[in-house]
Amino acid sequence: MSGAGENDYRWTYGIRLIANQIDRATWRNTLTYRFHPRFTAGVEYNPLAGKVSPLANLVVVTETHQRPALILGTSSDRIGTPSGQSFYATVSKSLKHHTGLPVSPYVGVAYGTFEDRARAIGGLNIAFSENWTATILFDGVRVHPIMNYTFGRHQLGVIFERGRNPGMSYSISF
Repeated sequence: MSGAGENDYRWTYGIRLIANQIDRATWRNTLTYRFHPRFTAGVEYNPLAGKVSPLANLVVVTETHQRPALILGTSSDRIGTPSGQSFYATVSKSLKHHTGLPVSPYVGVAYGTFEDRARAIGGLNIAFSENWTATILFDGVRVHPIMNYTFGRHQLGVIFERGRNPGMSYSISF
């Protein structure tokens, strides 16, 4: 959430499966390429709905000890929508330097084409260790808790859409 990550991998493939969902949100595949440490782009494919949409993420301003990161991007619209594209801007800031706590809140705005409206978004990332993180994500309508375990170039996650419908995600960078 706080800006560009540093590694030698340029490609990332991800898959997410969520129970009790509309077709577009049940099975999601993504493939992104890191063109620059601050810019990634790719595609999202939802096979059950036959939908393909663009993905992009640009870190416009990197985070420092005093300044939050500013991130712009696009992806498919929020989980509960059957179609549409979302365009977002967020600011995020790690508070560890200021508070000693491993938390990074973010706030922003997202415009979703399915409902043709802007909505406030936000969340909180908590780093329990180098490998374990949790995120409380508010997509402007619903809250989705997420827990991730990262090991090397792999990330395994559990999501509870609206806090109740379980899902899993896996990504690999190469």
